[in-house]
Amino acid sequence: MSGLSVAPDFAPRYYTIEQALRTRIMNLLPHDPLPSETELCKEFKVSRMTARAAVMRLVADGLVYRESGRGTFVSAPNANRRADSLLRFSEEIRRQGRTPRSEVVEQSLRPGKPTELNRLRLGRGADVVSVVRVRLADDVPIALEHAAFPETASGLLEADLVSGSLHGALAALGRVPTLGSASLTARSAAPDEAGLLAVEPGAALLVEQRLIYDQDGIPLEITESCYVGNRYALDVAFDVQSTADVVH
Repeated sequence: MSGLSVAPDFAPRYYTIEQALRTRIMNLLPHDPLPSETELCKEFKVSRMTARAAVMRLVADGLVYRESGRGTFVSAPNANRRADSLLRFSEEIRRQGRTPRSEVVEQSLRPGKPTELNRLRLGRGADVVSVVRVRLADDVPIALEHAAFPETASGLLEADLVSGSLHGALAALGRVPTLGSASLTARSAAPDEAGLLAVEPGAALLVEQRLIYDQDGIPLEITESCYVGNRYALDVAFDVQSTADVVH
């Protein structure tokens, strides 16, 4: 997403390199080369392992691709997001040549729901930071996003979440979104959801539920994103099990 792009001093070094490369990629063309791992090591004064970790996060997000013996190159824009990627929505939309925007429906501190408290490992009766946004591309509603965070992330209540980056704001608070898991389901849009997404009640929604951890492996964010079925898609990469591994 846009907004805060400078990583805090206490962010992991691979994150600092990753963010710097993301900024550069925005000014490059598809198939332009990125610096080699050796060049990144010299520029950022890090080990090869750290430089590689930064590049591999970009590979996982589909922003770059690697060719053995040749190097790393900027990927051509993809209309869809990979289901195994934490690629930021705004960044994803910009890659498609469209303009991202958010409308904040709620940005508040409220009592946590039992499911939220359980997944965020919070005690009974704890409050959570609630952020509800409509995500748009070229002013067309794409998704309705409900996110909850521990009260320790209350700095989000003052953050610009319309044009700024939610994950950038979290990084500025010292909580860097790092790993996550997700599940996908589908349902029909309820009347209130339909109104916010500018669709008819009952329209098909792709629902993605995510749990994201910070750099220390502590639960940071639980999010439900409801995408309009005919305006968004997810790509899935998978391995095919070898017949030699099948037990008859």
